[in-house]
Parts: sequence; structure tokens; C-alpha cells
Amino acid sequence: MEIQNSSKPKNAVVYIRVSSEEQVENYSLGTQEEICRREAARRGYEVLEIFKEEGKSAKNITGRPVLIQLLEYCRKNKRNISAFLVYRLDRVARQTSDYLAIRKKLSECEIILISASEPTGNSPAEKFLETMLAGFAQMDNDVKSERSKNGLRARFLAGIRTGPAAFGYRSENGYVVKDPRSFDKLKQAWELMATGTKTLREMAQIMNYWGLRQSIKGKQYPMIIQNVGRMFRNKFYMGILTSEKYPEEVRGQHPPMVTEELFYRVQAILDGRNTNLAAPSAKRIIDNPDFPLRGIVSCGRCGRNFTGAWSKQHRYAYYFCRYRCTNESVPRDKVEQDLTDLLRKITPTTQCLELFIALLRRNYMKRIVILKKRKEEADTELTKLYSQRQTLIEKNLAGIYPDEIFKEQNAIIEEKIISVRATKDDSLLQKYNLEETVKFMKSFFVDLGNTYLKSSLTQKKALLSSIFNSKLSWSYPGFSNSQISPIYQSIRHFDEQSITLGATAWNRTRIKRSSGVRRDQLGYCGNLQKFSV
Repeated sequence: MEIQNSSKPKNAVVYIRVSSEEQVENYSLGTQEEICRREAARRGYEVLEIFKEEGKSAKNITGRPVLIQLLEYCRKNKRNISAFLVYRLDRVARQTSDYLAIRKKLSECEIILISASEPTGNSPAEKFLETMLAGFAQMDNDVKSERSKNGLRARFLAGIRTGPAAFGYRSENGYVVKDPRSFDKLKQAWELMATGTKTLREMAQIMNYWGLRQSIKGKQYPMIIQNVGRMFRNKFYMGILTSEKYPEEVRGQHPPMVTEELFYRVQAILDGRNTNLAAPSAKRIIDNPDFPLRGIVSCGRCGRNFTGAWSKQHRYAYYFCRYRCTNESVPRDKVEQDLTDLLRKITPTTQCLELFIALLRRNYMKRIVILKKRKEEADTELTKLYSQRQTLIEKNLAGIYPDEIFKEQNAIIEEKIISVRATKDDSLLQKYNLEETVKFMKSFFVDLGNTYLKSSLTQKKALLSSIFNSKLSWSYPGFSNSQISPIYQSIRHFDEQSITLGATAWNRTRIKRSSGVRRDQLGYCGNLQKFSV
């Protein structure tokens, strides 16, 4: 039954919509328009405007600008429009509340809603039937949404990533595989970050230098600190899938880029627990090969840094106080020669070095035994923590623990896992071969002055920062009050009574006054070995 205001002309507007997935289901815009025009002609309406909305879902009104434009058009031209035609009611809305709101707005404008393929009208029975049809449309939409969510969750639990592939990977036939263009370079970036010698800013610069570019919506962008930081926090790279929607962490079907040990080593570094001595204090000084001691040597009168410059004719190079507390400049060659003499003066004797190396061998072997025991204890603790986390997930899914408590407790367990993983790792012992370290130490310490002269700019800074605790002070003339690192002092003045000269790795001589080589001393030796690369 159709009731119409006789004072209005029989004009109509047509709204047709199709979502991207419906293009192949006989809901094309052309088909809808043809059916709506045919229905308008049958009812005696003249079509004023056709409003087309393509590729838009009917989940809500705000995501369909053409529909909003049409409703505003009807409001402004309500005296000249009698009917609103659609192919089906679900073209208008798939939410019952949205449908009723649209119908109310049209009713206020005295415009009737007509479906070209369904019974519509203003009688109570027709209104009731329309509401039921709108409800069916919402139910169909909700069922599809639930199936989609269940399907995505099933894929996640099966270890298949549903979103875009992470950087270093690519999607292929619904699965994530290695990207041959970036996978190996990115893996190298993880290994470099795990050394503890690079900041996130430096890693971004290195990755850009390697030619790595992140693809976002088809466009290539250079690496920035924020993206690099998020990448080194992503468990996906060690083979674990996580999601903000689901509490579980599952083993992915994609090939992991790094081991769990390497991943948690990087987490410890990012969390500020890195004690690696490989990042020298002089690292941040702007490099200038003409003046390698700039920023390392300080003025003995005011304590400010020395800087360097050439004479106007560019014939002579000088160091001088940055704040000019004195007008005295020091020839570069004079500073370099005095530093070389100082290094030769503090070069350890052959006997001290042999004693230290002997004790180093014995304590290295002890460290291996301790490391094996610690790893066994850590494995037991990790099994316990993983079990606790799984119990926590199950109770959250069962509704025993709300999401807030789950997130709080899961964060605590995750922190413990990171800590235990860090204790399993002994990167110094894994990375540095003892015999190679010993061989290098013998060549390195034979003459520190000569070692300095043969070194590159970066190596000179690494050498000085490894030996001296603070900046070298120039007292016009010569160096004074140079604080030598305690670790280096233990090599230089090793107690001759602590171990028999030439002792082997299994020497049983009692250590009288030395407590042994600490882990930081092993790290110092490893740092010096890296200096040779």
C-alpha cells in the first residue's frame, strides 16, 4: 500500500551501492540502476538523480559519504521529491538502528522508501516487514563478521600471520616467506645490534647505507629510529606471533630470523642493561683524522677540551684550549710524541703479561663450567615461566582473570623471561676464541706506543678509551694525572706471586693475592681483540 502527498510531483531519487566483494555477485551498479529505473517507470515516478556509492561497506553510515549527501539533498528538496528508490533494503543499511534512523529522516520529509525487489510501504504490516528485512540484513552482516573473526583467529592460532608481512619477509600464497632482497641484511643488523656497540640512531644510518628501505602502502621509505626500535622489539623475528586482539603467543609457521637467545640479548641492551665495554667513551667525538686527540685531551688549567686547527698557511697543526684560558698552543706533533712516550712507559712487562694470560686461561675454563650449569638452571626456570604464562592465558580465556590483571601479570612474567634469557647468554665467551685473544694480546701489548701510531682514527680512540678512565690532561708541557683503567692496571701490575710463570690452563698453583680474572676483564680482552678488526 503506497500513500503519497498529492501536492508533491511524482519525482524520485535512486541510491545504488556496491561493496568491492559484491562486484562479482550480480550486484553491479549497472544492474541495480536498470532495475530501479524499471520499477520507477512502473510506479509512474520520474527519476531526478542517481546517487552511486562504489566500494563502500554498509557497516555504518559515516563510511558512506554519498548516502549522507543524498539525505541532505532530500532534506533541501523535500517539496519536490516523493520517493527514495533502492534495489534492496540492505543497500541502505545492514544495521537495523541505522535503517530505522534513515527511514525516520525520510518520513519527516514525507518521502517514501521503495525497494525494487521487496515489499515496502506505509501500512503497519509493510513497516513491520521492512523492519524484519532490515533485521535479517543485520543478522547476515553479523554472521559474516563473526565467521571472518573466527577465521582470522584460527589462522593466528595455526601460526599464520594475517596482516602485512614484517620487514624482511613477504607474503606468498597466504604464507610469510623470506624476502631475498632484505632478509640476510636485516639478520646482520640484528647481530650487529646484539654486540651492544650501536645505538638505534646508528643502526638506522647503517641500514640506510646498506640500502634497506621499508615499504609502506607501496612506497619506499628510509629507515628511521622509531621503526628500527619497533623492529628490534618484535617477537615475530624469533618465530613468535603476537596480537593486540588475542592474549596467546604462538609459534609461527614462518622461518625465524634470529634465535631466542639473540632476541633477548637485544632486549637487554635496549632496556639499558648492557655492560658491554665495546662502546668507548670517545665514540661520540666528531671524527677528524688530522686531530685524533681532539676531545680526548683536556686543558690542565681549566679542564676544558682541547680542539685543533691548522695555521693560516696550513703548514703547522696545533692543539689549544677550546675556551682559550691561555693563548698557548701546542704543536700537534709534540702532543702525539708525548702520548706515544706515555703509552710505551705504561706497556706491561712480558712477565706480567704471561702471568695474566696464564690466569686468564684457567679462569676461562672455569667460566665455561659455570656457564653450562647456569644454562641448565635457566632452562628449568624458563620452562616454569612458560607454564605460568600458559596458565595465565587459559584463565584469561575462561574469564577468571580480566584483561587488566592478565596484562599486568603477563608483563611481569615477560620481564622475568627476558632476565632469564639474558643470564643464559655469555656473548663474550661465545664470540671470542681464547687462543686468538691470547695471540692478539701478545702482539698488542708488546709496544703500546707503536700500536697507537699504526692504528686508524677509530682504533686510536678505542685504544685510549680502553686504557684511560678519563680524558688526558695536558699541563704545559706534558701529560699529568692520567687515570689508568683499573682493568688495565690489573694487567700491567699483575701480582707476580699469584701464579707460576708459564702455567697451563689446568695449573693448580694457589692464587694468593689475586681473586682471579673477572668477567669484565674477559670483556676487556674481547674489546681489545675487536680493536684489531
